Amino acid sequence: MAVAGSAGVPWRRVLPAGDSALLLEFGDAIDEGTSDGVQRLAARLQGKALSGVHGAIPGFATLLVEYDPMAWEADRLVSALRSLAAHPAPPPARRRHLIPVLYGGLHGEDLGEVAAALGMEQAEVVRLHAERDYRIYCLGFSPGFPLCGALPPELRLPRRATPRTRVPAGSVAIAGQQTGVYPLETAGGWHLIGRTPVPLFRWDGEEPVPYRPGDLLRFRPIGEEEFAALEAQARRGEAAVESVALAGPGGVIDC
Repeated sequence: MAVAGSAGVPWRRVLPAGDSALLLEFGDAIDEGTSDGVQRLAARLQGKALSGVHGAIPGFATLLVEYDPMAWEADRLVSALRSLAAHPAPPPARRRHLIPVLYGGLHGEDLGEVAAALGMEQAEVVRLHAERDYRIYCLGFSPGFPLCGALPPELRLPRRATPRTRVPAGSVAIAGQQTGVYPLETAGGWHLIGRTPVPLFRWDGEEPVPYRPGDLLRFRPIGEEEFAALEAQARRGEAAVESVALAGPGGVIDC
């Protein structure tokens, strides 16, 4: 049964998710304000603010709170979460990650169709896609997949009518108001406009992916020669995403 939110909390209601998790609903839209509320509470819980709570998984407008049912009853946990929410945490530290991308051709086979559907040249699609930062709202669908937004209105298209059964790892894609990168080979229904040669997911890494929700992604167009050089570095285990810390609220250190 849903539990309505109350004054002073950032969520609207709480839903049970099995016998050891709660789903906190913060809103029903993709926007930065809602995401900030989700990620602030997630950061507190991931910092072990409540013993017996062992998972805090942010979505676009939700937070899944996983807990030990031997340590908490759901109602008591909701009360504890309200107490945490009464003392907002500062925004989590954020980073910007620069993703090198070879657009079009064999590495972005939908770029031509995308440009035609949008009534613009391929170079204009690339320029619009690469000229801004994208906020990572959450990770999902497959391990390490960053769901980012928002695309410029000029680049928004529905998903492909027929999904692919195989999308190569590193594919950069768009759909609706979102963009993202497929870290692993998988099925997918987004429009493929480019590919990065830099690995984004490492099974054996201390941090499997270099980014987290709340961080920013920016795409850097590269040519065939640089793609080949970075791909060779990746085979040797030397290629990595360039990342820098944000300087503070409203301030960014440029890559």
